[in-house]
Amino acid sequence: MTEIVPIAIWSDVMCPWCIIGYRNLQQGLAMLEGEIEAQVSWLPFELNPDMPPQGEESRAHIARKYGRTGEQAKQASDMMAERARAAGFPFDYTGEGEAPPSMLWNTFDAHKLLRWALATEGPEAQTRLKLALFAAHFQQRRRIGERDVLLDVAAEQGFDREAVAAALDDERLAQEVRAEERHAWDMNVTGVPAMVIDGKFLVPGAQEPETYANVLRRIVERRNDG
Repeated sequence: MTEIVPIAIWSDVMCPWCIIGYRNLQQGLAMLEGEIEAQVSWLPFELNPDMPPQGEESRAHIARKYGRTGEQAKQASDMMAERARAAGFPFDYTGEGEAPPSMLWNTFDAHKLLRWALATEGPEAQTRLKLALFAAHFQQRRRIGERDVLLDVAAEQGFDREAVAAALDDERLAQEVRAEERHAWDMNVTGVPAMVIDGKFLVPGAQEPETYANVLRRIVERRNDG
């Protein structure tokens, strides 16, 4: 019998390690050959809550935030791209024409939209939207800090555009996102991805596929022994 394991992932759409970790998780699940399936949901974590509306170029941000030189920032970016490619999610530009600069944006509205998708249509729909936002940011280089872009991405995934617009205007959703962000800090989650497996076990960072497979097996064994 297949065991269903809930996995809640604190994550930011701007976070390259988050999509790498998710893709590695999927590879780890594939190693289990159907003995364990994951029900994934996403929780909000803003890496840069003070990011201004105009955004910031990625390498310039890395250099400024972490005190690195331009060359060091480039090396970090190239290393990340290699890890993403190995995970099956290349960061290569897939849009039309010349690639725009790689930017970072404010993601609070994206988190509101993801919270709404989970509440109204469930975890599978939320994951579909989350993956579309990852692709929009890393591969299509769209301005996902902007309302119209979020509306477009959600509509492309089959969500009702008017309902999405109402969600973005919903102050209650904003309060719920803020509460979930505070809960992350209460749980000592200071970086992402951070996966809470089976409601109990926190796995920080982007792990290798084999690690996820082993952790999931141990958790299911403990669940059944209990």
